[in-house]
Amino acid sequence: MCRIFGSFHAHTGARELSRVAGLLHHGGPDARSVTGGDDWSLGNTRLSVMDPEGGAQPYRLGNVTVVFNGELYNHRELRADLEQRGFRFPDRCDGSVLPALYLTHGDRFAELLDGMFAVAVMDRRATPRLVLATDPAGMKPLYYTWDPAGRSLRFASEIPALLAFPGVTAEEDPYGLDAYLTSKTPFGDATMFRGVRVLPPAATAVVTRDDGLRVGVRAADRDREPRPAAGRGLEATGTELRDLLSREVSRLLVADAPVAAITSGGLDSSLVTALAARARAAAGADPLHSFNIAYTGNWPADERAFAAEVARSAGTVHHQVEVDPATFPGLLQDVARHVGQPNADPITLSTLSLFAAVRDAGFKVALTGDAADELFGGYARMSAAVAAPEGADWVGPYLDSLAAVPRGLRERLYTGEYAAALRARGPALPAGLTGTLRNGHGSRLQRICTVEQRYRLPSYHLRRVDHLSMAGSVEVRLPFCQPSVVRYAATLADRHRIGPDGVKRALYRAAGGLVPASVLNRPKQPFTLPVTAMLAPGQALWAMARDELSAGSLRADGRIRPEAVEALFAEQAAHPGDRSALALWALLGHRLWQRSFFGGAPPEAAGAVPVASGHAQPQGVAV
Repeated sequence: MCRIFGSFHAHTGARELSRVAGLLHHGGPDARSVTGGDDWSLGNTRLSVMDPEGGAQPYRLGNVTVVFNGELYNHRELRADLEQRGFRFPDRCDGSVLPALYLTHGDRFAELLDGMFAVAVMDRRATPRLVLATDPAGMKPLYYTWDPAGRSLRFASEIPALLAFPGVTAEEDPYGLDAYLTSKTPFGDATMFRGVRVLPPAATAVVTRDDGLRVGVRAADRDREPRPAAGRGLEATGTELRDLLSREVSRLLVADAPVAAITSGGLDSSLVTALAARARAAAGADPLHSFNIAYTGNWPADERAFAAEVARSAGTVHHQVEVDPATFPGLLQDVARHVGQPNADPITLSTLSLFAAVRDAGFKVALTGDAADELFGGYARMSAAVAAPEGADWVGPYLDSLAAVPRGLRERLYTGEYAAALRARGPALPAGLTGTLRNGHGSRLQRICTVEQRYRLPSYHLRRVDHLSMAGSVEVRLPFCQPSVVRYAATLADRHRIGPDGVKRALYRAAGGLVPASVLNRPKQPFTLPVTAMLAPGQALWAMARDELSAGSLRADGRIRPEAVEALFAEQAAHPGDRSALALWALLGHRLWQRSFFGGAPPEAAGAVPVASGHAQPQGVAV
């Protein structure tokens, strides 16, 4: 696991590359390397998980040079095939196969990879060309800027590092605020920075001086119309799914570094923990270590008791991490820097703290239950949309459920000038998202799951997990994002996802006998921060929000009406609720992101008015 960066048709000096690498040190503290020529560069910072003694990057074979971030779970099979073709390898590290694989298969090489990855290939055999590729789920993001006039491209695994390249300026996209409040973070290839894009999942991008930048999305099973298996009952489905997950969890436990599991106390992570513990026991390995996070004090939705019961049942060595809410203001600043753009999920604070504790305990790798809800139909918004009668507008309420601030409240928050600018620009959501919901292939639930997996999961969920785990130098592995599991989920009948008796029916059936009945029978709740209770007068978060969202600050920004925000504070103080609390939380997150990347000056100094934006180098980014 690593962080990668580089440039094409652009000169970047050693001092500048050292600064970029320094901003990625947390994601790769074990080694650092940079290579390049007059007009190209590739670099990486390494978190050594596979073959710590080998695997030095960049990987080279003739005039092909590769840097790589991620894990390839089928590298042994790939190596065996390539050795039969005459290639020889200096070590057994997974990434070492990449130059030979590219030389053998060309730009199609990424289609053969099973794992999570972001790869950069510099091919100087003839006309120089840079090839970038991302994994099908979007587990490993890659951000870039493209200058069409200069035919130059720069890329990095994290936004702060990308902004450190010479010629790249931190410039706020003024429409990003609306995109953020509409979907909790920008979807698709957009970011909160003007000119900064992110490669979509399953992307292969090719850059040459003559042809410029071409970004394509590789054909995959997920792009075809879902075809549920006929005649398969729920019991058989549960058995098949359990066996499949058991195989994938066992594969993901293979590492040359200590591996742990995150156990929230809900179904998904509990099942992964149980399967991982069973696999380690069968292999005669030491007991699995599991981690749960909770908060000092008495707060709603505390799951530590359920996580402890799962740990006892599975026989893990359990670690209970506890965070003091008084530290949240400082954590919010850290989150804003590491994620690189606002993410309105309150779980960000928990995630950053949890993985720091995992690494402090000596673990470099952790398995999680992320992505099960998107695949197997686990969200209440899905059930509500499916239950809506024919002819009713189910798309509008569903989209509102994705938002940090529902549409009606957003319209009351925006100033007249900002609202007019947004109307002229058009919708914040990608056209493909709404088009899939209204006119896509498959049933209503299948279309929803497609949208969740293609748009929301990589943008809102996986990037957050990646950045905040790697902030603590921990590699997260996600069994539910494995291609075999994604393909199997696409074959499920709707009734095996959501039925009268609840959600994720196939997954619950798969967990029977492995996960304690108390966990299987408990009401579903999100693994998140109880922000509604914590954002109240007298709490540290309340004081911080009042300071950051002052009338003067909002008025200088020009996009949000101060009186509307004051009404939200009054509503939350008198009648605490998710609607007002999450809106204030989202606005606070946006303001702290502005501070992190545009300095501590008030927004007017950055020109953050409806259609203007700020210019500054990132401030206070952790190195």
